[in-house]
Amino acid sequence: MEKKNILIIGASGQISQELIDLLLDKTEHHLTLYLRNKAKLMNIEDGNRVTLIEADATDEAALENALDQIDVVFASLAGNIDEQAQAIVSAMEKKNVQRLIFVTALGIYDEVPGAFGKWNNDNIGPYLPPYKKAADIIEASSLDYTVLRPAWLTNNDEIEYETTVKGENFKGTEVSRKSVAALGLEIIENPSIHVKESLGVNKPNTDGDKPHWL
Repeated sequence: MEKKNILIIGASGQISQELIDLLLDKTEHHLTLYLRNKAKLMNIEDGNRVTLIEADATDEAALENALDQIDVVFASLAGNIDEQAQAIVSAMEKKNVQRLIFVTALGIYDEVPGAFGKWNNDNIGPYLPPYKKAADIIEASSLDYTVLRPAWLTNNDEIEYETTVKGENFKGTEVSRKSVAALGLEIIENPSIHVKESLGVNKPNTDGDKPHWL
């Protein structure tokens, strides 16, 4: 299998950490880990395969430098995610790096039906506009993107997921971070799948009014 250069933006986040573990375990790819505080990842020591970059995801110049020789970008971020999406898209277009996998949130298209949709909107609705704007920016770009919209996240040590596409009702209420990372890995290994798609990601058979632990 060919070695690729993967840039992970927001590398200290929990989904990113699951993906890093999978990539180091199952591939030979080189990982460039981009985060605001390098100290959070000092435990990852694989000098031949890992490069750490300490910078902000809104810093377009730093992003451009980080994108040298990169094949696929995976971004899982929080906070001013719309500004981060704009900087990432601009830097990638400038550097002619095409493949982006970007994690947003469920509910950005008002796609979650029924009682769970209402519960979800009551709980995270006020936080969704920047995530929706981020998805809009990415979908309007020239990139080969995949937007991921995970259900409510668990730390379960399991890989079990199904997907829905934009325009379909969201399924389920929960999914493990490891499952989202596994989908990211699948796309990294097969970059021609899910191009220009926005995917809801959930664990099968978890329909309900809210996640089971709440």
